[in-house]
Amino acid sequence: MASNNSVKDVFPFFDSNSNTFSYVIKDPNSQACAVIDSVLDFDYAAGQITYESANKIIECIKANNLILELLIETHVHADHLSAAPYIQSVLGGKVAISQHIVTVQNEFGRLFNEGTEFQRDGSQFDILFEDDQSYKLGKLNCQALTTPGHTPACMTHLMGDVAFVGDTLFMPDGGTARADFPGGDARVLYQSIQKVLSLPDETRLFMCHDYQPNGRELEYMTTVSEQKAKNIHLAGSVNEDTFVELREARDKTLSMPKLILPSLQINMRAGHFPKPDTNETVYLKVPVTGLQTTLES
Repeated sequence: MASNNSVKDVFPFFDSNSNTFSYVIKDPNSQACAVIDSVLDFDYAAGQITYESANKIIECIKANNLILELLIETHVHADHLSAAPYIQSVLGGKVAISQHIVTVQNEFGRLFNEGTEFQRDGSQFDILFEDDQSYKLGKLNCQALTTPGHTPACMTHLMGDVAFVGDTLFMPDGGTARADFPGGDARVLYQSIQKVLSLPDETRLFMCHDYQPNGRELEYMTTVSEQKAKNIHLAGSVNEDTFVELREARDKTLSMPKLILPSLQINMRAGHFPKPDTNETVYLKVPVTGLQTTLES
């Protein structure tokens, strides 16, 4: 790529409670920046929100005299709440996600029995990226690559010569993301991964999660070439059918993320909470029949 598309500054932030990485990426040609997959601190048992993680991102942007243009969600996260509205209230910027958020909103609007007040058109977000849409961060050339499979609204954001893959891929020793959430599909995930792996070998890939397999040190960046050579779910002769069999068998052993129910209710609203009840207190719902049973009913 051209030199003005060579990204130098990517600032990672790790939330140990959800094993989530958030990022600030700076346009090498200006002071414009974007926040990727921010985290709101939430004590589920206490019902308490705090802003320590988000404030670290805000402090980084201020310390480097950056201008926040975009707050990008790579997908509707099931393991943490988005801090995008809070960061936006302090620094501005526009909150963005895939246009396929409407599919997720329809699915989970039904799950949580949301009424007509909950709009299922993506209007809670400022920007809805179309499939494989090109856009700019400052002067930096970017592209929102449609990479569903983990969820219907997953995107990989190619920003200059780096890419933020969301939950499509993990570090090579972690393999790939689960595909058993509502709307997920292991075969579609495999096809999306091939799209990511078709990028230039030297493309740096930034992970949304790292679970530190075998207790190794925390890692968040790899390359396309390293994924091709070493990913435990993909390297060698793993074809689509083999991958689907492996992924589906693996998914049957996984428990649901501890914050999936509050996360879905908040993140499908672009990080906003439901309206307060008549006593001015905000409540979240728990379908006691279970996640999948409720969706199938």
